[in-house]
Amino acid sequence: MALLKRDRIVDDPWQRMDDESPLPSGIPVIVTYERWQRERDELVGRNGELGIVLASDQSPDLIADDLHRFTLICLEFPKFTDGRAYSYARLLRARYDFAGEIRAVGAVLRDQLLFMRRCGFDSFDIPDGVDAADWTIAFNDFSQRYQPTVDRTPTVTQLRLEKGYIAPGPHRGSDVAGSWSY
Repeated sequence: MALLKRDRIVDDPWQRMDDESPLPSGIPVIVTYERWQRERDELVGRNGELGIVLASDQSPDLIADDLHRFTLICLEFPKFTDGRAYSYARLLRARYDFAGEIRAVGAVLRDQLLFMRRCGFDSFDIPDGVDAADWTIAFNDFSQRYQPTVDRTPTVTQLRLEKGYIAPGPHRGSDVAGSWSY
């Protein structure tokens, strides 16, 4: 499986561990939430970076008090129609100010990469059997944004206001005034 990070394919330094295998020392490892719960004290004291994978039914609220212990949080997409990980990524960035890496794993589709990034993801597991190079350009598919997200890219409404094309005031579905108005 390829890893897309910073708009390019990179080698993945992380090793994803099952719940029973011994953890290698000194290298970055990814554990499940279940293993984290069971072995928290040992994992806190280990030598090496620590990442965690959260299933789609495991909210970041479960690890909120321990976020500072993780360098990487993997959010799982069990199928492309399950969008909970989008909300979780946004929660991690906006509510918890998580500055580490957030990785999309599972049923990751090229067509969803741009929105995933806008929600807070910064790395993506690319499925085997696809042209990974084609995925590196997915972030350029759209030049303008209509929805506000955690990446703070100006929306079309904000750009129109700046240029004086529309008058200030409430605008349906925009965050121009700092909150959503309907």
